[in-house]
Amino acid sequence: MTAYGGLTRRTLLRVTAAGAAATVAGCAPRARPVQVAVVWSGSELDRFRDVVAAYPAPVRVVSAGNDIDAFLRARHLAGTSPDVAILSRPGLVTEYAARGWLRPVRPSTEYAVPIGLGDLLMAKGQRYGLWVKAAHKSLVWHLPSMLPEPPKSWDELVSLTRRLGALARHGGPAPLAIGAADGWVLTDWFENVLADLAPTAYDALAAGEGDWQGRAVRDTLDRLAELWSIDGAFPGGGRRALLTQYEESVIQVVRSRRAVMVFEADFTAEVVGRFRSGTEEPVTFRFPSTGAGSGALIVGGDVAVAFDHDRGGLELIEWLTLADSFGPWLRAGGYLSPNTTIALSEYTDPVRRQLAREMRGPDTLHFDLSDQLPGAFTGSDGVGIWRIMQDFFADVTGGVPARRAIDDATGQFATAAREAGGDR
Repeated sequence: MTAYGGLTRRTLLRVTAAGAAATVAGCAPRARPVQVAVVWSGSELDRFRDVVAAYPAPVRVVSAGNDIDAFLRARHLAGTSPDVAILSRPGLVTEYAARGWLRPVRPSTEYAVPIGLGDLLMAKGQRYGLWVKAAHKSLVWHLPSMLPEPPKSWDELVSLTRRLGALARHGGPAPLAIGAADGWVLTDWFENVLADLAPTAYDALAAGEGDWQGRAVRDTLDRLAELWSIDGAFPGGGRRALLTQYEESVIQVVRSRRAVMVFEADFTAEVVGRFRSGTEEPVTFRFPSTGAGSGALIVGGDVAVAFDHDRGGLELIEWLTLADSFGPWLRAGGYLSPNTTIALSEYTDPVRRQLAREMRGPDTLHFDLSDQLPGAFTGSDGVGIWRIMQDFFADVTGGVPARRAIDDATGQFATAAREAGGDR
């Protein structure tokens, strides 16, 4: 099949047709709805539509799926870019801005985000995106009946995994579920350990100035190898884990109870709500630190950008940064705001209220590293840091000595970074 700049002819024709249909539906220029392309689907898509239903002008929301970058590139090539897009990678914001696709944006006076997040969306001295949703990515989920006393440190987690792993070999539940078929799950593990062990190195790597073969990365991989190589750690072993997707890993804890713990972000609550068995509610604890205290906090997020059209997109984005715009989603649950002007009392869910409070704490917040990496290094199925971490997981769960697995992984990191323009 013919490809255009990495896009198949079929994809190009599909988005061209979608854009043409939107143009016909719009009719007169002023009556045309503001078109928003989003990464969300399912209940998240429904709730965002509830949000924009309160906007004083028509809004048409289109779900672009997980690969919104490919969708937007095809739409740009076809001349049918949406007015607004919601992206999950800040690296795309600066990339699109450099290409001249975006317009600078400004927030309302009711908008503020934690220190460091706003700078990720700056290019050429101007702001090209605004955060509209956050994800707390430093949580471990479990049922209280399965784990009355959660580990308080990394060493305790390792000891607990060894003990439960031995019991799992005699028919008990495995200590950990992990959706290793989804490479982003493994990068989230990597990021939490790295930010805790070496926060300065984490920030340097995110900025394209760090050493992917340096001591900080090697120590992080060594910690992961120590845990992941434990016999009985995962249901069915490492090979089965590499075929297990994220949602299935959550089901293994809250429904089939084949595992005791699963690590992932606050959006895990959505999966729990769909698949939980019985009335027992899972609870969370912070990703264990290697030292004293609660450790680093990794966050992800979704950002709104405006393409170079009329002012409709800019006005909608400014409206989305008002303190009460996401009220319908916040009240429905499943939403965590990056906007620190929203009162914590607005969170009806006490768990979300606590997560929002943690995100406002000082000096611990780091944005998802893989979402900041350039080009293909950022990762997708079978590509970039996702694939490298899957290779490393396969090695350490398959009996390859940790030192050799670390040498291979750091070498792949360095090569991928150079090819993508991410330094060493």
